[in-house]
Amino acid sequence: MTAIYLVRHGRPASSWGDDNPNPGLDALGVEQANAVAAHLLALPEQDSPSRVISSPLRRCRETAAPLALALSLAVEVDAAVGEIPTPKGVSVDQRATWLRRAFEGEWAEIAGDIDYEAWRRNVVGAVVRYPGAAIFSHFVAINAVLSCLSGDARVLVSRPDHTSVTRLDAGPRGLTLVERGAEASTDIL
Repeated sequence: MTAIYLVRHGRPASSWGDDNPNPGLDALGVEQANAVAAHLLALPEQDSPSRVISSPLRRCRETAAPLALALSLAVEVDAAVGEIPTPKGVSVDQRATWLRRAFEGEWAEIAGDIDYEAWRRNVVGAVVRYPGAAIFSHFVAINAVLSCLSGDARVLVSRPDHTSVTRLDAGPRGLTLVERGAEASTDIL
């Protein structure tokens, strides 16, 4: 088995509904990024990440940067582990409301112009391609993976906190959940 670590990005400088749709990290988020890098670097050598993958969004790339620097690796950007696409016609200030509605239901019920069940499967397919990696991603993408692995049709199956680390193992039979990351204790949006 080969470990894969799904890491939610650190706390961003702004949230959905604010004017900046692609914020970087705030001061706490930078501290969180350094702390999660230290955590991953302290793993036993056989479990240590050998690649650093990130969503294209700035908050993920900035969270991934300290680990990549410490490992002398480049951050590999893959849109397939990125944020859930917003439907056409949903503005930045409407996105939080759209997401809250999505969290109340199942993947097949998400209102939008794409097949969100297919998007969920694509996220899992991307994760499978990176055995041995630390993958820096998003709340909804982590839920996509966990819901697929558990066979749960609900969108919201976990509340991963900022820089939570979910461990998966990749083996001949696919992905296996080893340990869920820390859960958020406050509102997610």
